[in-house]
Amino acid sequence: MAKNRIIRVQDIPITVSEADMDDYICITDMAAAKSENSRAADVVRNWLRNRSTLEFLSTWEEIYNPDFKVFESEHFKKQAGLVVFTPSVSEWVEKTGAIGLFVRKGRYGGTFAHKDIAFEFASAISPVFKLYLIKEFERLKEQENDLKKIEWDAKRFLSKNNYLIQTDAVKNYLIPVRNYREDLQWLPYAEEADLLNVALFGFTAKAWRDANPELAKKSNVRDFATINELTVLSNLETHNAQMIRERRSKEERFKILKDIADYQMQVLREAENISKHIEEKEDEEES
Repeated sequence: MAKNRIIRVQDIPITVSEADMDDYICITDMAAAKSENSRAADVVRNWLRNRSTLEFLSTWEEIYNPDFKVFESEHFKKQAGLVVFTPSVSEWVEKTGAIGLFVRKGRYGGTFAHKDIAFEFASAISPVFKLYLIKEFERLKEQENDLKKIEWDAKRFLSKNNYLIQTDAVKNYLIPVRNYREDLQWLPYAEEADLLNVALFGFTAKAWRDANPELAKKSNVRDFATINELTVLSNLETHNAQMIRERRSKEERFKILKDIADYQMQVLREAENISKHIEEKEDEEES
């Protein structure tokens, strides 16, 4: 589902849409910087009829789009420069199967181009405009990456804190006072961690390390967990700590933890699907 954000380039608001493949930038918005007297659609159309533009688009599609119709694109190139040649983006997409450009109708409509192509279009506006566009786009991505990192770190921090709660419970309720050297007191800690790993991920930490020896040198399986998995893991740690205090058997706890993990992951997935459905419906109504 596409998510729209707005950046401002030389006081012109430009929509950036996060599509399935990558970020796409509205070149219709960008065309407003070309000339106040020209229609945005005409600016885009004049850019598209240029042979160098068609060469760039074709090359980009051949690199990233296995379904691109090269033969059809040659037909466009042969007509480049002719007075009667006035192609539209919709025509280009329909006949060549291109994915680098698309047209959206509705409230946030316009012609959108993959960021690589949008930067090329910006060159047709002006070199200065292109530089400012790249700068503002990079600023947007840095902000988004910072937000994602903060969210991930918060979930990971919560997970680690709850792990301390669980290990404290192991120490106080599961480890009898025996000879440390003979009884290997560290073993129950690893077992409890793997109880959660198997309940949530389906495999032990050792199995993950054996399968990922290079990654295991600097990280563990939980460092590669999704936000949803870390959320569920945090909840499992709290549940497990309480069940340890209640002196429930490891077999009973594992069954309960697995049920909780399955249920909560399902709820989170359904919530994401509902959110996606609502956004799609809003887009349909706008168009």
